[in-house]
Amino acid sequence: MLDILLPILIFSALALAAIGAVRRIRLWRQGRPSPVPVIRGLAAVPRRYLVDLHHVVARDKVMSSTHVATAGGFVAAMALAIVVHGLGLAEGVLGWLLLAASATMFVGSLFVARRRINPPARLSKGPWMRLPKSLMAFSLGIFVATLPAVGVLPPDAGGWLVAVLLAAAVAWGLAELVFGMTWGGPMKHAFAGALHLAFHRRAERFSTAAGPGRRSTGLKALDLDDAEAPLGVETPADFTWNQLLGFDACVQCGRCEAVCPAFAAGQPLNPKKLVQDMVVGMAGGSDAAYAGSPYPGKAVGEHAGDPHGPIVAREGTALVDAETLWSCTTCRACVEECPMMIEHVDAIVDMRRFLTLEHGNTPNKGAEVLDNLIATDNPGGFDPGSRLHWAADLELPLMAERGEAQVLLWLGDGVFDMRNQRTLRALVKVLRAAGVDFAVLGNEERDSGDVARRLGDEATFQSLARRNIATLAQYRFDRIVTCDPHSFHVLANEYGELGGNYEVSHHSTYINELLEAGWLSLKASRLGRVTYHDPCYLGRYNGEYAAPRAVLDALGVERVEMARSGYRSRCCGGGGGAPITDIPGKQRIPDMRMNDVSETGADLVAVGCPQCTAMLEGVVAEDRAVVKDIAELVADALDESAPAKDRRRVTEEEAA
Repeated sequence: MLDILLPILIFSALALAAIGAVRRIRLWRQGRPSPVPVIRGLAAVPRRYLVDLHHVVARDKVMSSTHVATAGGFVAAMALAIVVHGLGLAEGVLGWLLLAASATMFVGSLFVARRRINPPARLSKGPWMRLPKSLMAFSLGIFVATLPAVGVLPPDAGGWLVAVLLAAAVAWGLAELVFGMTWGGPMKHAFAGALHLAFHRRAERFSTAAGPGRRSTGLKALDLDDAEAPLGVETPADFTWNQLLGFDACVQCGRCEAVCPAFAAGQPLNPKKLVQDMVVGMAGGSDAAYAGSPYPGKAVGEHAGDPHGPIVAREGTALVDAETLWSCTTCRACVEECPMMIEHVDAIVDMRRFLTLEHGNTPNKGAEVLDNLIATDNPGGFDPGSRLHWAADLELPLMAERGEAQVLLWLGDGVFDMRNQRTLRALVKVLRAAGVDFAVLGNEERDSGDVARRLGDEATFQSLARRNIATLAQYRFDRIVTCDPHSFHVLANEYGELGGNYEVSHHSTYINELLEAGWLSLKASRLGRVTYHDPCYLGRYNGEYAAPRAVLDALGVERVEMARSGYRSRCCGGGGGAPITDIPGKQRIPDMRMNDVSETGADLVAVGCPQCTAMLEGVVAEDRAVVKDIAELVADALDESAPAKDRRRVTEEEAA
């Protein structure tokens, strides 16, 4: 009887899955066009899954092994079940391979079931709670049904009742794992996820045969000259089709939720919920069926939308409230942790662009800051001619007078902040101690445009960027050095689309190079216990974790790490225009970060970003650790008794 029922069930499930796949693809194709290499993308899926994606999954060792056993077992079991039971080819080794695959899948499903007994708060529940049962029903049903096919049991073992029960178990599993893969449910992520890897919006994130994939973290420019192109994203259908595909790939594991600083602070943002809201909008409906953590302070079931309706409405029901989008610090922790490589930050900035460019709805001081950038080229509205007032006694060499230098020192808008002026003075002292040939733009320098772009004002960003690019084109230099990771990131990764391609170094990287080359002499440190805070735009955005720590080690400090450091560093709360939009929560993000510092017992926290300095020094606490930039620490440790060196002269002589 099984030899009749199983082929019917298997091919019926496959046919229904194919129909569902067409329906799912139509939902994705509601989005804007986005050209992708179809054949090359599909061919790259195995490598992208096994190398690029699975190393993120492997951060949780138990779940990584569980995923290999369950997912790998299912794929093998389903393929072999089609051959063995669907086509009746059980001869030889095929039937035994099917037994092994289904047994492996069953073992994996036991670990999934264990995970779901008392799941972490970040895991979505609802339909996901039935998934272990479906996995076990399919794997166990296929295993037992295959025993007669390989001769372990007689063909009619158990009679028709057992055959019907086995068929029912297999049908249950097929409904969840195959039919549900394209029609909706927990396994939807498997179908969408595989295609998401093939047609990812940022294909450059993946490895190639030539070596590891490079970081792709720069925002993509809007074509402001195209009158037909949308200014940001107003409706779900305004996303590109492969962005919609990416949202559908979400496995609702909640890793993004667990690391989101805004969610932890009680602000109305949960990146997992945001992605699921975009899925709701793509298909149409409400968020009432969502079974995970809500946005803090907002109930589930109050939001709804459709593919062509506004994501954020000025009045009435919408998919998302504006304050959810403005809570994001763009720290990219969610993207770093996502095992499906979903680009949450891109989506948030795309939606901000519409609110800012079309509606002018930038909250709190946002509009004022953008007006200042347009009028004075800096967010504080300061006199653009006063950029070098802080350095009147330093006699900084100007590019306008020199025409060329080995290093162009990009000062950033920290020149208008008294606290950051101390960092800049320290950096200048270090560069001069090393004999570096450097110059500054002075009053020719404008804001890099980072704040404008993160607030969604693409027009102001491009205006600032193009003017800076035109200025830089007048001069010759080997590289740009800056102590601001935000300017570093924009200059290195986002000016290129507009024609500005430069070698850019963060000052910690450059100082480390000077130390390794022997251009700086340092005295023994007396700083004691020091911890280092990784700036998001230096670490997660640009992968620089080693150089700042190497500088601290060269200083001879006792370096201790926070529980959340490196790629899992907690944001200071200063990125993405968050201090400007200032969405309230239950606690402040920098307070949480300083608690992380306190747990290490460090007396001093070393930083490498003006925003981080401002946010962490703004924490009010009696026993707060001292906050100092790496440049200040190095400047304080310089051995001024050592002979001064002229790096430019020596380099020229060596070259000769």
